Amino acid sequence: MTKHIGIVACSVEGTSLCYRTICVEGAELLGPHAHPEISMHTPSLSEYLTCLDNGDMNGVGDLMLDSAEKLAQVGADFPICPDNTIHQAFDYVAERSPRPWLHIADAVQNEASRHGYMKLGLLGTTWLMASSVYPGKLNQHGIEVELPPAEQRVQLGRIIMDELVNSKFLPTSIEYYRSAIDDLKQRGCDAVILGCTEIPLIIDEANSSLPILDSTRLLARAALQKAVT
Repeated sequence: MTKHIGIVACSVEGTSLCYRTICVEGAELLGPHAHPEISMHTPSLSEYLTCLDNGDMNGVGDLMLDSAEKLAQVGADFPICPDNTIHQAFDYVAERSPRPWLHIADAVQNEASRHGYMKLGLLGTTWLMASSVYPGKLNQHGIEVELPPAEQRVQLGRIIMDELVNSKFLPTSIEYYRSAIDDLKQRGCDAVILGCTEIPLIIDEANSSLPILDSTRLLARAALQKAVT
């Protein structure tokens, strides 16, 4: 018997990639066409964005908890959230949740430690890059986090919110992300965290000058391992 995975969804593209990864890679563990049971709950993205714009992290947490409670009611054994930015509310959520969660940054940290990476570049929304979500986890393991310059962070965040979450993947934006990764490499980073769950839709090992830590797929794989053990 496998455990029932609950997906607390935020934005469509990142959630879709996480869901698809669990289903496709589940077959590698469980046999042809097999994967754990999965349920998903998705409030309107606009509700999350209103809270983020207002700096209301408790409001973000309440939205996550509402999803978690609904998923628990339909039998989910544990929830995951394929969105890095709203993990800012994780501590608020974890102590109130009906089920224990997996943390996306733990999945990334485990992979970084496995490779022996000591300095990681971080790409994501402007909210995420200004937060302690990744430094708070990685610094505990002796891993340094390097951010792009302030002007670059604004543009990287704009591309996510204006384009990627709306399924727009423009060549100029892909090149901008590649250039940002090149800069992080020049500043001594061992690898780069794709700290928005949509970034893996435009950046992968083939077009990145640094090894990537794909937070979306790493969380999906952590959920798979938990579900089958």
